[in-house]
Amino acid sequence: MDIEQNQAELIDNFVKQASAQKGTALGSVILEATSHPSLFAFSEILAVPTVAELEGTENSVYLKVLQLFAHGTWSDYKGNCSSLPQLVPDQVLKLKQLTVLTLAETNKVLPYDELMMELDVTNVRELEDFLINECMYAVGSLPAYLNFPLAVVPNTLDQTPLSRGSGKEGEKGEGAPSSPYCYLKFPFGCCIHILLLQGFGEVGERKGWGTPALPGIVRGKLDQLRRCFEIQFAAGRDLRPGQLGSMIQTLSNWLGTSDNLLVSIQEKIKWADTMSALDKKHRKEVEDRVEEVKKSVSVKAEVEFRGLEDIYSEPGGVMDYEEDRSRPKR
Repeated sequence: MDIEQNQAELIDNFVKQASAQKGTALGSVILEATSHPSLFAFSEILAVPTVAELEGTENSVYLKVLQLFAHGTWSDYKGNCSSLPQLVPDQVLKLKQLTVLTLAETNKVLPYDELMMELDVTNVRELEDFLINECMYAVGSLPAYLNFPLAVVPNTLDQTPLSRGSGKEGEKGEGAPSSPYCYLKFPFGCCIHILLLQGFGEVGERKGWGTPALPGIVRGKLDQLRRCFEIQFAAGRDLRPGQLGSMIQTLSNWLGTSDNLLVSIQEKIKWADTMSALDKKHRKEVEDRVEEVKKSVSVKAEVEFRGLEDIYSEPGGVMDYEEDRSRPKR
């Protein structure tokens, strides 16, 4: 997705900045990098020699912050907040976004209760707003006049859609849909299109005048009935120390399973070919037998027919019809 494709330029920019700074000056670079709304990968910055030199110095706290954003979660920060500086609001938001990515690595169905606990969210409405506004759409990458908040609307099938133009209830604007579609009015005629079907909210596409929907760090569906977030796609995070070996093992297991599956498929194909050949052979035998029976019946019928011809052709064998008419009646 675009959110991953846009990382290269940002990473290269911050790597150059970090390479040109040392010591305390790196603090502002790390703060900017960890607050940037479109940057979600930090391993290249961690690998910069000047950043690695912060280990064991009085400025090592900056290195810890960068490591937290590269590999940690919001829960990790809460557990070590006494040894870390207080995060600014943009950093808090970024760390919570990264927490969602970490949870999505191991489970594609995230219960609301788990998400609320991990993100320090108190209610479902706040959680869904966060997932839609901050995770499913790259709001920070939109032009300033399009950085508007989004909201989930309770589904009422008899609800009158809001007008694009006036935004007043009961007034259907141009292109206003019928239930169960609901529109929310935003500046410049932009709106979010939310499909609500049988209590299952699927966030659709953000529509605007020539402004395409921008993807976020995750894509999925909010299931309000089951109280869970179904993940369809999630951007990747930096590899944690030791995680590469685990990934290699997982891929090796997948390769072994694929090889076994391929062997099984080949055996099934071979079995199918054998059964097909046996079926053709059996069909040929049946057809040959039918032909033999046909020939036998034909020969027998011909013999019987010739026997009847012999009987009818013998003199006196069959009384002539005219002779029978001329015989006097008794």
